[in-house]
Amino acid sequence: MNEEQDLNELLRIRIDKLKHLKSTGRDPFEVEKVHVTHHSKEIKEKFEQLEGKEVTVAGRLMAKRGHGKAGFINIQDKEGQIQSYVRQDKIGEDDYELFTTYDIGDILEVKGEVFKTKKGEVSIRANEVRLLVKSIQILPEKWHGLKDHDLRYRQRYVDLIVNPEVKETFITRSKIIKAIREYLDDRGYLEVETPILGTIAGGANARPFITYHNTLDIDMYLRIANELFLKRLIVGGFDKVYEMGKMFRNEGISIKHNPEFTGIEIYKAYADYNDMMEITENIIAYAAEKTLGTVKINYQGRELDLTPPWKRLTMIDACKEYAGVDFNDIKTDDEAIKAGKKLGIEIKPGMKRGHIISETFEEHVEKYLIQPTFITQYPVEVSPLSKRNSDNPELTNRFEAFINAWEIANAFSELNDPFDQRERFMEQLAQREAGDEEAHMLDEDFLNALEVGLPPTGGLGIGIDRVIMLLTDSPSIRDVLLFPTMKPIEPE
Repeated sequence: MNEEQDLNELLRIRIDKLKHLKSTGRDPFEVEKVHVTHHSKEIKEKFEQLEGKEVTVAGRLMAKRGHGKAGFINIQDKEGQIQSYVRQDKIGEDDYELFTTYDIGDILEVKGEVFKTKKGEVSIRANEVRLLVKSIQILPEKWHGLKDHDLRYRQRYVDLIVNPEVKETFITRSKIIKAIREYLDDRGYLEVETPILGTIAGGANARPFITYHNTLDIDMYLRIANELFLKRLIVGGFDKVYEMGKMFRNEGISIKHNPEFTGIEIYKAYADYNDMMEITENIIAYAAEKTLGTVKINYQGRELDLTPPWKRLTMIDACKEYAGVDFNDIKTDDEAIKAGKKLGIEIKPGMKRGHIISETFEEHVEKYLIQPTFITQYPVEVSPLSKRNSDNPELTNRFEAFINAWEIANAFSELNDPFDQRERFMEQLAQREAGDEEAHMLDEDFLNALEVGLPPTGGLGIGIDRVIMLLTDSPSIRDVLLFPTMKPIEPE
């Protein structure tokens, strides 16, 4: 028989076992509740107190060995695995006969006394073994290698069962998120919730997902950012707010991108982008220290030092240092376009000097920003929501933070001039009408909020998933998302 025939036969055998159990009144799926007294790690750590005492554990059968009238099994629960010694004369002949039919993957309850084997392994001497769930599918013996990655992401529930280190990644993810919230909560920031579904997709240059509301008879959008709502709250009198949640961008999928991702945006009244830099470096260092016990991490063989303060460099200076082009000497759009062509930058209609500076940075500089670095003073053309720099109005008081050549944060002194904001929205609208689906939409209500009055404000957005990738040494964003976006498997 081939492998598929073998698998089908094994599945048939398991289904037959389940049918037999049901026919004899032992349907495992009728069990509703189990009183678990202890878990595997706790039993091992507290062996001296628990030795000789009865415990009840429940979990998945992961290994089975022995023959005749006694055998060993490994039960895996939320904390790990523990061994159990099962003897026919302890659990009874009928139950032992059933026990011999249990398969890897079945979920069992084991009651018995804690003891230590001759080899020194903390175990449970079973008095009772009960089948709670019959597993019909076959757990893979080998669940690794590039060819299996797609299946691991699709069937994360199996991945979590057979690869314990995967579970640790997501436990760490939860701790990182908790630490970030803790940092902000302790400093008086209020966590809020803003709409995920809206009539305008604003706050970022990104292509939105479009849906339709039947009752209102209008198109609606999943949010690409929560920025404009949070700034409305600053207008309303909340001085320090943040929101962590899902954002949605209708873009490509890569090791750093998933259409649905977790971001956090933080706003502080009477602050500027320099304050946001301090918050960025401190919040990430705090999360690392809290979850890993260090701010010096290893990511895929690279040593990264998250210790504040981080390096600061203007975008123009970065282009000069890494790309060899000094845009301080390039004053006009035509000169910038010529320089861009020499650098191999694709020149698109309507591009200005600021666009060329930004493209030069993205194509020729970002890859060198390995250690934590703030890039500041972005061109106004690519920063429609940022306050202009008072010394050079062609630039803005904006920064992006880079680690391992990735952008992990974007922040600025918020533009609060309603007239300037309207002009920039109109420029974005012209780009949108020219075919740029990522350009900002015109948000009249937000402009009205600015006319009511937005105090000087610093705003910050951090890509949570990328931070988690760095702190868990995960090579792909899919490794830190429990259920990443996947293309459906086409039926054969």
